[in-house]
Amino acid sequence: MQTNRPFEHRHYGHCETGVLSSLFKHEGLDLSEPMIFGLASGIMFAYIPFIGMNNMPTISYRSMPRTIISGIQKILHIPFVKKTYRDEKMAMEELRTFALSGRVVALQTSAYWLPYFPSEMRFQFNAHNLIIFGMQNGEFQVSDPVFDHVVTIAPEDLQNARFAKGLLAPKGFLYYPEVVPLAVDLPTAIRKSFKKTLFMMLSSPPPFGIRGIFYIARVIERMEQKRDQRYIRAFLGHMVRMQEEIGTGGGGFRFMYAAFLHEASMLLSEPVLLEASRRMTTVGDLWRQFALACAKAIRNKTEAPDLAMIAGLLRKCGTVEREVYQMLRTLS
Repeated sequence: MQTNRPFEHRHYGHCETGVLSSLFKHEGLDLSEPMIFGLASGIMFAYIPFIGMNNMPTISYRSMPRTIISGIQKILHIPFVKKTYRDEKMAMEELRTFALSGRVVALQTSAYWLPYFPSEMRFQFNAHNLIIFGMQNGEFQVSDPVFDHVVTIAPEDLQNARFAKGLLAPKGFLYYPEVVPLAVDLPTAIRKSFKKTLFMMLSSPPPFGIRGIFYIARVIERMEQKRDQRYIRAFLGHMVRMQEEIGTGGGGFRFMYAAFLHEASMLLSEPVLLEASRRMTTVGDLWRQFALACAKAIRNKTEAPDLAMIAGLLRKCGTVEREVYQMLRTLS
């Protein structure tokens, strides 16, 4: 399905959910970014020491890249065209054909190779999503959901971004919804999404879910005996960067899920969801307090970081967040 209406750029908090919301709205289905995030069960926590990112363990506050795309596809029964490429030239030629024909498509790219990003934001992150909706003066027109305005990019720069190497290499990944209904059964989908989220956050073994939050708190507490101060500060800085600079970060994703719960309370007429939304907002505030404590510890060069205090803040995040999911369990 392809609409003839002009594409309208919108600014969002996160790339993958923002791209999906824009694609659906372009085709006539109005789903907010929080609704997409919640339906796809995007919220999670993972500490994966055996997978490195920037010479540090992988820490994630949301589900893995592309899982929100597949999650929304599955729960709403919306078919997607999804393609990766071996031939870079063929991939760019096909994208040019899409752009000239008016087909709006989404891409996975590396933020490092996007020249319109400020220099301080250009680091090796291979899972940044954006939309291509046309061409202008030989360059591709880009709707990047984390920017408040449309930008353009030269084909050679976009090719570099689409075929960057390393962890989560995009391999030219291109996708768009094939058929978009004008309405979906949101109440049923919301209840289904709760079951998946509850399993991921309450039943997953460490280092995932709530158990993963408590697990990494223990890791931080024990660092003083095993690591030097330089590594400890680098690790805390890595946690802050993963929380606050990659997409919407740990606190931001909690605020987004709180907004989803608020929308869900209106659709399901369940007062408990309003309280769950309020508490999840508190969780987001707690994660931000944790990030601030880490940042202060990193900047203080005269005193060693108070790892017991920082681990205690993490446990408080995990405790209050667990209460939210236990409230959702009463609805399942």
